[in-house]
Amino acid sequence: MAETEAALRTLAHNVRAARTRAGLTLDELGRRAKVSKGALVGLEKAQGNPNFATLVRLADTLGLSVSALMEGPAEGRVRVVTADAVMPLWAGEKGSEARLMLTTSGPAPVEVWRWKLEPGEEYPSHPHQAGVVETVSVTAGQMVLVVDGTEYAMESGQTATFEGDTPHAYRGSGDRTCHLIMTVHIPPGPAATA
Repeated sequence: MAETEAALRTLAHNVRAARTRAGLTLDELGRRAKVSKGALVGLEKAQGNPNFATLVRLADTLGLSVSALMEGPAEGRVRVVTADAVMPLWAGEKGSEARLMLTTSGPAPVEVWRWKLEPGEEYPSHPHQAGVVETVSVTAGQMVLVVDGTEYAMESGQTATFEGDTPHAYRGSGDRTCHLIMTVHIPPGPAATA
């Protein structure tokens, strides 16, 4: 439980700091990210349990990666992360999960995700900010990538890339668990003022 509380405090600090740097009020951030002001107030007080979609919308609006909202200060020049050390940010009812392993630093960060999709289970993603590019590499099993309503069947050894500013989803297919590595390439600079 102490780890969860520490993670919430770090998230609260990072959201508040990013909002302040961007010069946004709670109302304006809430409007742009489509998150209620009450939820933002709770989040900045390290209360509640924001879901994955909320974190993605906040990160996109603030022009940051999801992990930039969740990570404490850098620990050194090389960072090694094992999958078991990272809590899933999304868990499906059939056992699917998504873990944000790490994010590179710099003006155009890249998130590295490890996904597990059970057959028939789907994660629908909202569109990201303009300029976000996703790459999906299937390492075992089969999946269906849905981008803007079009389905793409993928299997082990295949990689796809697409612009993430359109509705998209990932669905396990076949008869066994699908494993994939996803990278999310975030454009440099703050999010567009929309």
